Amino acid sequence: MKLLEPIKVKDTEFKNRVMMSPMCMYSVEKQDGVATDFHYVHYVTRAIGGVGYIMLESTAVLPNGRISYEDLGLWDDKHVAPLKKIVDAVHKYGAKIGVQISHAGRKSRTDNIVSSTDVPFSDKNLTPKMLDEEGIKEIVKAFGQAARRANEAGFDSIELHGAHGYLIAQFISDVTNQRTDKYKDGTLFLKEIIDEVLLYFPKEKILQIRVSGYEYHDLGMTPYDWASILNTFKDKIDIVNVSSGGILPTPVKDYPGYQLPYAKIIKEETGLVTIGGGQIDDPLLAEAAILDGTMDMAYFGRKLLKEPYFIFQLDDQLLPKQYTRARGLISK
Repeated sequence: MKLLEPIKVKDTEFKNRVMMSPMCMYSVEKQDGVATDFHYVHYVTRAIGGVGYIMLESTAVLPNGRISYEDLGLWDDKHVAPLKKIVDAVHKYGAKIGVQISHAGRKSRTDNIVSSTDVPFSDKNLTPKMLDEEGIKEIVKAFGQAARRANEAGFDSIELHGAHGYLIAQFISDVTNQRTDKYKDGTLFLKEIIDEVLLYFPKEKILQIRVSGYEYHDLGMTPYDWASILNTFKDKIDIVNVSSGGILPTPVKDYPGYQLPYAKIIKEETGLVTIGGGQIDDPLLAEAAILDGTMDMAYFGRKLLKEPYFIFQLDDQLLPKQYTRARGLISK
């Protein structure tokens, strides 16, 4: 089964093509951004379950960049040790692990929020302060310091959160960027972040980006738009993780595999290693998409929340030795 075959990106070999999608757990206990015992158990369980690639949830580069007060952070050196404990255990069980570093911008539910714009996300959200150049530089430097800490924690990769209408997307998308300064070209903000991150994160490791391949708005990004941008960074970006939506509170009619066409276009237009998904509950759908060239790896979210050991249903020969007495008893 192709989904369970290894894939190598640069110097990193993933034992299979299953990625755990970054999903906020809202489980920080003291609003300090520090990982807890829950985070440890949550991620290590998926490593024991055979997942080849685990992407840690949205982890903020600054306190006001959190989606919520209960989110993880990488804005302080105190965050490193608890994350390293998770990374080391995940590695012990044969998985690779990355961290999604992010800034929520106007979608943050904290205080003193900022954005590319001064227009709130919705009438239920606070009005953001439009960033000036000094504020932008502070955020860019924060991404670099988060990358340094991610490397100290031992992560195999960093994922820049450029999807779902968060700050990078707020600069990239014409829906939220009507600036008149040099950052009217939102790719400049992304370029500065990438360059700053690569000052601190080893080039032999993986740098990837998550994008909303389609934003469900006439002014929004399309997969062709993102492909054009990504082609300018192909010497720096190794993997693209394709999602959709989030720039506005617009309902989306989702269904199993609804985002795969966007992944296919981006893969074809860029040639980058591409991860796709979206409401995929049946691994055979992911298998078919990999076989037909739509993507190289598949991400699973809700599937791994409810079935952390679903990989063993595909091949019970992969069961860890502690669980071998269950071989032949797992329903398929």
